[in-house]
Amino acid sequence: MSGHSKWATIRRKKEKLDSARGKIFSKLIKEITIAARQGGGDEAANPRLRVAVATAKAANMPAVNIERAIKKGTGELPGTTYEEAIYEAYGPKGTALLIEVTTDNRNRCVSEIRHIINKHGGNMAEAGAVSWMFSRMGLILVGSEGVDEDSLLMEALEAGAEDVKLEDEMFSILTAPEALEKVREGLEGAGFEIESAELALVPQTYIPLEGNQARQVLRLMEALEDHDDVQKVWSNFDIDSELIENG
Repeated sequence: MSGHSKWATIRRKKEKLDSARGKIFSKLIKEITIAARQGGGDEAANPRLRVAVATAKAANMPAVNIERAIKKGTGELPGTTYEEAIYEAYGPKGTALLIEVTTDNRNRCVSEIRHIINKHGGNMAEAGAVSWMFSRMGLILVGSEGVDEDSLLMEALEAGAEDVKLEDEMFSILTAPEALEKVREGLEGAGFEIESAELALVPQTYIPLEGNQARQVLRLMEALEDHDDVQKVWSNFDIDSELIENG
């Protein structure tokens, strides 16, 4: 899962920097609002909300912002009505892209997403054209500093994880979607610090990229994730980590 875990790891590093400026708060608020709207405001009974709140806390979002987002989702406070969508696209060299969005205006959103993709050498795809290349799985990231790999592996597998890999100073733990919360709780209970836990779209195969093609794909990924309505972008590229970090 090299291409996926590398981008997820680098994105997590960027989110840490962005969170200091509150840049990612709007995306997190949308996720909390939708999670509360769909499954209710009780974290104990709503796994998606529980993950969203944990992610927001890890980004140092104030508790009052989290509470307000939950109440907007449950209807206790007035708020914007969001809808979710996944757009499919091809990037340079035929790389596959799945773009998760949360928007209050689907027509505007898809028009802007298409413009970004075309500008960076890609094109939108029909529904189903690339989604079959990905599997939905749980993904947990744990920083490697001071972590014993054997202990992490043992605890993760015992909690129900399917795979553990070390890459770029971060352990990537894969789980079945329904096992994400159980594995996260097991690792936290064992004393491991979770960097992030989310449902991910993991590619089945990867396309290696180098040089200008790699840089072009990275510029496209960053332009998409900078869009206010885009929650996450998943792709099947495999690019050297140093190039990802240095651009």
